[in-house]
Amino acid sequence: MTEFGTNLVAMVTPMRPGGALSEPGLTRLVDHLLATGCDGLVVGGTTGESPTLSGAESAGLVRIVAAQAKTRARVIAGVGTYDTAASIRRAREAEAAGADALLLVCPYYSRPTQAGVIAHCLAVADATELPVMLYDVPARTGVAMAPSTLIELAGHPRIRAVKDAKGDLFEAMTVMSRTSLAYYCGIDELNLPYLACGAAGLVSVVGNVAADRNADLIRAVRDGDLEKARAIHDDLIPLTDSIMRSGPGAANAKAALAELGVIPHASVRLPLLEAAMPLSNE
Repeated sequence: MTEFGTNLVAMVTPMRPGGALSEPGLTRLVDHLLATGCDGLVVGGTTGESPTLSGAESAGLVRIVAAQAKTRARVIAGVGTYDTAASIRRAREAEAAGADALLLVCPYYSRPTQAGVIAHCLAVADATELPVMLYDVPARTGVAMAPSTLIELAGHPRIRAVKDAKGDLFEAMTVMSRTSLAYYCGIDELNLPYLACGAAGLVSVVGNVAADRNADLIRAVRDGDLEKARAIHDDLIPLTDSIMRSGPGAANAKAALAELGVIPHASVRLPLLEAAMPLSNE
């Protein structure tokens, strides 16, 4: 296992009706993910509804997941916000709660310059001893991390990976060729091409219900069996379409997990609305 894992899942945050966190749902979800081959648990990321979680809730989630996962999977805590001071505070709280690594999104809403992005990321990376995975998702943040920014940030000893939800494969290959950053595909629709181009692994929303098939996909690419990898990818297309393209992935993944009986409720916090997502196309 790498310091982040290979088959990572962007975990949902189980909730009770009304939006209170569900610890029983969380522990059942962790058991399910570990049993289906996940070796990296991303807690409090986009799929975990991070903008609606308080700092105390985020740290509490990390504490529960880390205690349950122990050495069976890496725990990567989402700590990025639009506020550098708040992100530093969350990073330190995650470290104290037992996280193995941090997921740091580009600051959103305020749309900083690339120099501001660099300063923000360096400040958070300097705040703990944990390895950092940068999260490049311009569709959500309004600002992309430029290749030159990623290359510069790769010089920091604790910035070691990128969750790429930008979707520019040539740019990803360019940065991989010029740095030692481990790339992780953050777009389920593109898992196969990213792996084929040298990505270290996946950070998957669909993995909430299909981590076992993602593990098979990773293994097939690593073995050089692209025919098998394409077959696995093709089999996953209907499920990926249902979860990622029919509405917010966080709500759809919860609905799928509730339908499978993994979590008791598909509840989300506003502004998301609860989804009803049949798995007939799985």
